[in-house]
Amino acid sequence: MKKLQISKKVTAILVYGRPPLVFGGLCCAIAVMWTQNPVLYTLGVVFLFTAMAFDLVDGWFAARFQPHPTLAHLADRIMDKVVYAIIFPLVAVGMMWRLVYITPDYQKTDLLHAIFILLLCIIVLIRDSFAHFIRGFTQGKGPEPENSEFTRLRTVVAAPVAALLYATAFYIPEGPPSRLYFWISWLGNLPLKGLFVIEIIFLVINFGSIARYCRKYGTAFLDELCLGNEILRRRILSTFPNGLTVMNAIMGLLSVWFANQGRVREAYLLLIGAAIFDKLDGAMARKLGLTEPPAGGVKPPRFQLGGILDDISDGISFCIVPAWIYYIVLSRSDVPDISDLSVFWIAMIYAVMGIVRLIYFTLDTSPIPGFFKGMPTPAAALLVTAPLIMFSQAVQESPDSVAFWGYCATGAMVLAAAAMNVYPVRYLHLGRFMDQSTWFRRVSIILLLVAVFSPYLGYICLLYLLLYLFSPIFTRRILPSRTAEKSKQDG
Repeated sequence: MKKLQISKKVTAILVYGRPPLVFGGLCCAIAVMWTQNPVLYTLGVVFLFTAMAFDLVDGWFAARFQPHPTLAHLADRIMDKVVYAIIFPLVAVGMMWRLVYITPDYQKTDLLHAIFILLLCIIVLIRDSFAHFIRGFTQGKGPEPENSEFTRLRTVVAAPVAALLYATAFYIPEGPPSRLYFWISWLGNLPLKGLFVIEIIFLVINFGSIARYCRKYGTAFLDELCLGNEILRRRILSTFPNGLTVMNAIMGLLSVWFANQGRVREAYLLLIGAAIFDKLDGAMARKLGLTEPPAGGVKPPRFQLGGILDDISDGISFCIVPAWIYYIVLSRSDVPDISDLSVFWIAMIYAVMGIVRLIYFTLDTSPIPGFFKGMPTPAAALLVTAPLIMFSQAVQESPDSVAFWGYCATGAMVLAAAAMNVYPVRYLHLGRFMDQSTWFRRVSIILLLVAVFSPYLGYICLLYLLLYLFSPIFTRRILPSRTAEKSKQDG
């Protein structure tokens, strides 16, 4: 009994102790904005990281030691809502305050980051409200909520990201000479590109969490809302993959903006993000049953809004954007061999050939399950922009290799333009293959993480995509019937 009482007290501290800690961080942040005191900044960061530690263990502790784990789980969710309602608006305000008072000579990239943080915070709060609404709406009609803390990836990630953004937003330079402030100041001075990577991953996780709630509770929710109207049901469901499709196009346009600032590596990472959103929208459409014909014998229209949006987004992100980035990067080169290249016409040829490939893909009436006819445009876009990373690095570090990487980028443009339109050649659908093969998915994710956080991003991605370019030599032996059967089993 004594052991039980101790565990109950510890659980209560962990579950209910976070709001006071976060409120203390709020008070410290307000004081920092008013006085710019580094001691108060240090104290606020300590409060936030303590609350983060509580958040990571409270659900696990409550589920195992409380006599009423369900009640503890609900209390944990309420505490999450209170904490997020405080911390994320505070972070959005702090980022704007930092631009005005700490870095008044900020660049447009810093302003873009602050705007992106604002949108990210709004999406986090919308996701929480949506999850609360759909769980309450389907209470007693759908599946019961899960009590496993480790299945809530979005919640586990949210607390560290919030603490990191707090440390960045309210960072005060030239603080006290203490080891604690030294480590905290290191967090406050993380490179902007690293923050963008973390925030984009967090954004994708939030969208994935919304998709998971839709998949789990969506059937009961729509049964109650649509009253058997199948057309209305499909229209509501289509808004989710269509939103991911729009994010695909936004990522592509942002990558052009970064390339225009000379930040080709960040532009490439945004193209990877566009490819991820391209995979997510198709996967969500299949999970929601939108790729199947509607029930009742109603024949769907040949051209649907979702398909048109997908083609437009793919045309922007994977046809126009890579050509645009290629033209921006190479047209600014002073190397005589590169300036003699017809970079404008090469870029135009790639963009046109990519759009032709999308038109063929849309009009094709006999697709091969699990395969693409010709190289898919996302893979081609990542292939042609990978050498541009090495080209931009060579311009700054090793001018002797600038011409080599310029010719490599040009050759990749021509080769990819041709590979996209060689329709008899079958390319394996990498997204579906990852869903079917656990080892391949894990290896690809590990390889991508190593590439992102290393100086060899361009080299690793170029090698990976060259292997995919020549993969039909080996994958041609895979029967489409086997791929289709596995896809149905996984779907």
